[in-house]
Amino acid sequence: MLARVAAAILFATSSIAAEAQPAPKVYRIGFVTTTSPGTGIDSFRRALREAGYVEGKNVVVEARFAHGRQELLSELVADVVRQKVDVLVVSSTRTALVAKKATSTIPIVFASVFDPVAAGLVASLARPGGNITGSAIGVGGGFGGKWVELLKEAVPGMSHAAVLWNSANQSSARSTAEIQAAARTQGVKLELFDAGNAASLDKALSEIAASRAKGIIIAPDPYFNENRTKLVRFASSSRLPAVYFFKSFAEAGGLMAYGADNADSIRVAAKYVDKILKGAKPADLPVDQPTRFELVINLKTAKALGLRIPQSLLVRADQVIE
Repeated sequence: MLARVAAAILFATSSIAAEAQPAPKVYRIGFVTTTSPGTGIDSFRRALREAGYVEGKNVVVEARFAHGRQELLSELVADVVRQKVDVLVVSSTRTALVAKKATSTIPIVFASVFDPVAAGLVASLARPGGNITGSAIGVGGGFGGKWVELLKEAVPGMSHAAVLWNSANQSSARSTAEIQAAARTQGVKLELFDAGNAASLDKALSEIAASRAKGIIIAPDPYFNENRTKLVRFASSSRLPAVYFFKSFAEAGGLMAYGADNADSIRVAAKYVDKILKGAKPADLPVDQPTRFELVINLKTAKALGLRIPQSLLVRADQVIE
């Protein structure tokens, strides 16, 4: 009898203790990007799972996509801020600038930002200051010269190239200035074609097709990334060897890409989110910088263009797509 009473008391006590346990904290994370749903948000969610977060259990991701329409960014960011998220993750320099203007209290983590210091996002890489930090992909520059070099090495006798850029994008403009400087040194004539929306892109591509360019360099820009399939198909149909920044272009059929891994930048952003949710302050988290840049060559595309990529170039490639 006494044993049954004791067991009943123990069960009741355990039940009360269980009921008294507070529900686990469910964090709300905002995610805003200029592009469409795809590898970016997939990489972010995968990194969150690896850090122990389960959507619907201890985290909710409020994701918003501009689908290449940068004029939508202000409203998308404002909408996420209204959700009272614990951390706001943004992809691209433009989105980060919009987020910084929208809130000075919510921690902001950026990914895929070319040069956050030059853009005015952070005070310094080591001590960002304020409520923002993240992962940079192009600090220090130098890519423009590399793209010219790669194009010349892949295309014998290359002396005339087109550059597709977006003058409204600071990173694109900076890269284009580097391309121009390198082209002068290496004896390559350049023609610049400016685009930032559907109408201007169609016009630019039409003009490139009518030009005498024997190759094309696509400067980094979120709008171009959103339209990478269109750009890769254009280069193919125009039989123009092309060089890009993100390897996703080469994976989609582009000839060559040289730059940082965008997916890796987003994974780093997820790690920073974890640190902030555990108490770290953005101001104290140094901006992450890539330690390596990848050269990806699509041999299938080279063959379709009638190009024989030199062995000296192939051995330097981090990835060769056949």
